[in-house]
Amino acid sequence: MPATLPDRIAESVAYLRTRCVIVPQVGIVLGTGLAGLAARMEIVTSVNYSEIPHFPLSTVESHEGHFLFGYLSGKAIVVMQGRFHHYEGYSLEQVTFPIRVMKALGASFLMVSNATGGIAERLPAGSVVLIKDHISLLGSSPLTGRNFPELGPRWPDMSEPYDHELLRMAEQVAIDERINIHKGVYACLPGPQLETPAEYKMLRTIGADIVGMSTVPEVIVAAHCGLRTLGISIVTDECVPERIKKIDTADMISKAEQSEPYLVRILAGVIARI
Repeated sequence: MPATLPDRIAESVAYLRTRCVIVPQVGIVLGTGLAGLAARMEIVTSVNYSEIPHFPLSTVESHEGHFLFGYLSGKAIVVMQGRFHHYEGYSLEQVTFPIRVMKALGASFLMVSNATGGIAERLPAGSVVLIKDHISLLGSSPLTGRNFPELGPRWPDMSEPYDHELLRMAEQVAIDERINIHKGVYACLPGPQLETPAEYKMLRTIGADIVGMSTVPEVIVAAHCGLRTLGISIVTDECVPERIKKIDTADMISKAEQSEPYLVRILAGVIARI
């Protein structure tokens, strides 16, 4: 019989524990153009995704494809240097598999980052946005299928997918660091194509401030397995329906890299406080 999800998680964890004895308190997922946090952390071990049993491989430009174990702000952490996306051809269970591995390794907190399009006029390119809620338009859930009670409940509560206390900490760090931040609602679509002007109008109408193609499945699984989550976005392109322009991918990555130091300072500050 094929290995069950708990079995696959256990095999991945068993292998990773042969490579590093660190028990991480915090798991971090780095999105497009946001791999630079590695330069700030003290790396103890780097493991290529291709070495880890049952891990997919990242195929997206600027996603490095390493599990990094080490320390940041005095806390043990594990970092996904590059994530997986549904549009790469992976199932949502595969996309979120590393989140379950982080939990099984010992993490209590999850911090997710991404590059997004800014739908709200108040969010120009370069804006740093704390995610306060999300709208899933993926058409499916990473929890579809058999539920394993040892991993989480059949019907997990989603009234606070982004931890309110972590949000308050992030806001205080931004004040202390003199970083201008915003809060907003993140909409997730499957991609890989970007949205049309009509779709941006629809997203704005239903209450979205920013839009992307990741993060939400990871946050759903985090809620399922009991990880307290903080989400941060960097706006890389302006998607105000009335002012849509053609998007250049290299420019989007550049915008993310320019604002990344602010994101790193916020993450480091929050980790120091937990």
